[in-house]
Amino acid sequence: MEENALLNNRYRLLQPLGSGGMAVVYKALDEMLERTVAVKILREDYTNDRDFREQFKQEARAAANLSHPNIVTVHDFGLDESQVFIVIEYIDGTDLKSLIREKKRFSIEDTVGLMTQACAGIGYAHRAGLVHCDVKPHNMLVSNDFRLKVTDFGIARALATIHPDEKSEVVWGSPHYFSPEQAAGQAPSPASDVYSLGVILYEMLTGQLPFEASESTELARLHRVQEPIPPRRINPSIPQALEEITLKVLSKEPSARYRTADQLGRVLLSFGSINQEKTGPIVLPQANTTNNNYRPAVKPITEPFSSDEEYEPEPEELIEEVGPIDWVTWILGLLAFTAVFGLIPFWLYIYFTINP
Repeated sequence: MEENALLNNRYRLLQPLGSGGMAVVYKALDEMLERTVAVKILREDYTNDRDFREQFKQEARAAANLSHPNIVTVHDFGLDESQVFIVIEYIDGTDLKSLIREKKRFSIEDTVGLMTQACAGIGYAHRAGLVHCDVKPHNMLVSNDFRLKVTDFGIARALATIHPDEKSEVVWGSPHYFSPEQAAGQAPSPASDVYSLGVILYEMLTGQLPFEASESTELARLHRVQEPIPPRRINPSIPQALEEITLKVLSKEPSARYRTADQLGRVLLSFGSINQEKTGPIVLPQANTTNNNYRPAVKPITEPFSSDEEYEPEPEELIEEVGPIDWVTWILGLLAFTAVFGLIPFWLYIYFTINP
């Protein structure tokens, strides 16, 4: 589509921002509301394909139902002659993959700051009943003021529609970042997104992906059977605790990882201090929102690690603090115990009196 074209008599296309397999994204001006937006237009090759149009519509619907500081906002979905498009929030910045190519390795503070924001956005989708299924740095936009927002819910799955035993011959997701179960064509889960977040975490810390291959089938095999090189062998400055977290989320079995992105985000928050002046407030739910006596058992870190330090994190379970003793309940229980067991000698006396 030409620059300066007017889409749907409202959106003036200013310049292309990027392109993917299915769509081209433009910076545009919403002339009705006089604001800058991004317009994602389905490629002409797919416009007449009903399945691709439905998938494009599904992306708009899935993201439109999610309202979170770390998820790109969807403003509109429409059709202009043969052009199908989604209007989304414009982010003045770049995608995380471009930053990784530029920086190679990130500092521990920047890695934790960006990954915690990613976990907050993906975790919110999990709580809303969605699995993203295509978590990768290309789908994370980082603004010039260090705010990260997750985008592209094009192949997201509703948890209610996923059967644990389902099997698919079509493998969805990106080969460098999808989970072992996705690589095997099995049902995705929130833990699948957690694995993909682990691949990004590994890449930001080491400057390289955990698995590389020229063929997608070989990449799928590596995700299923190969253990990654421990990150500290590549970058010795990585704290041991952060290496353990990274390897945990790259476990082959979903049950061995953190169950949701929220859990991973809370562990990262507990791992080290985050400069919230840089990241902004990070919205993560409490470990248990129904009981204020619960607290995370992971030891908070107040000072940065050096490369020589060793830190053994406590178990990630939740510890319930002991409340005050309820004496009324104890007394009532004691009376009930006395009443029940005090009757036993009485009934034995009756029995042997009747049957000497």
